[in-house]
Amino acid sequence: MTDRSSPVYQARYGWDRRTAGIVALSAVFTAVLLLPDIPLLGQILGLPLFGAGGLFMAYTAMSGKVALRVDETGVLLGGSPARYRATTTHVPWDDITGFVLWRQTEGGTSLPYVGVTRRKDAPPLPGDGPKARAAIRRLVPVSADVVLSSRAVNGWCLNTDQLTAAVDHFAPGTPVQNHPY
Repeated sequence: MTDRSSPVYQARYGWDRRTAGIVALSAVFTAVLLLPDIPLLGQILGLPLFGAGGLFMAYTAMSGKVALRVDETGVLLGGSPARYRATTTHVPWDDITGFVLWRQTEGGTSLPYVGVTRRKDAPPLPGDGPKARAAIRRLVPVSADVVLSSRAVNGWCLNTDQLTAAVDHFAPGTPVQNHPY
């Protein structure tokens, strides 16, 4: 939340355990790749991945941009820090029917998401289209509508109690549900 007495919920990109771990691991791999005995091909392939990847994660954490905001106007779904303006969207309360907390699992890891369910006749969100929906249908455990109005909880922390309190304040009766995994 922005302030303990305010019902507004706001989460910003910042340092969390996962981000700090990725940045530290990227720094170690980058240092190893710079050793003199590492083959040139390894350096050419590895430095952009680990060096640039680690720098991007550090930039994300230090950007402090809004990842998610719930206030009297609705929900701001913050975008990727690299393309923040183009990927950020606002969903007004009139379009919202609920919230879904879900996980995308792949292999032995999973990434939490927070999504908004919207009324059927709500205007499309950025990124919505037939190609996106076809790919989504096969890859995630929730509907394409929820995926397109979701944000990964990556590079920021979600406080579900504060989120629920803000939703209850601004849109009483709007459910915040955990999707069964």
